[in-house]
Amino acid sequence: MKKDVDDYLQEGIYGPKEINPSERRKYLGTLRERIVLVLTNGQLVQGQGLAEMEQAMKEHPDAKLLLDRQVSYRFRKPYRQLANEQGIQHTTVDNQEVETEIGAVLGVDYAIEKEDITVEEKPPQQEEKQGFWKSLFGRS
Repeated sequence: MKKDVDDYLQEGIYGPKEINPSERRKYLGTLRERIVLVLTNGQLVQGQGLAEMEQAMKEHPDAKLLLDRQVSYRFRKPYRQLANEQGIQHTTVDNQEVETEIGAVLGVDYAIEKEDITVEEKPPQQEEKQGFWKSLFGRS
């Protein structure tokens, strides 16, 4: 397919055409078909999914880890450390114009079409809840 003048003008004004831009925004710049594992912002904050992420990194040593900059550094840090330990390249994505619930994406540069890419959300630990109430009222 040959580009005509209109294609060049449109690309000059709006930038190059992107495949599935909404999908890329949701998944921190990558496509769903390339994802090995995703974690939500809530899972990062609660430190969930580290074991699953480690296993996925071992199964896909050529993967890259993308982390959402909107999640505080202290919550991203354990996942960055894990990536370093596993020799996985990682980067922090700053996508200010779009809010997404996705906090971490482990993906590859080719389509793998993995059906289940999520980790089940776990409720906060019971001890944490009791500790919260104990700190407020001195008892549980």
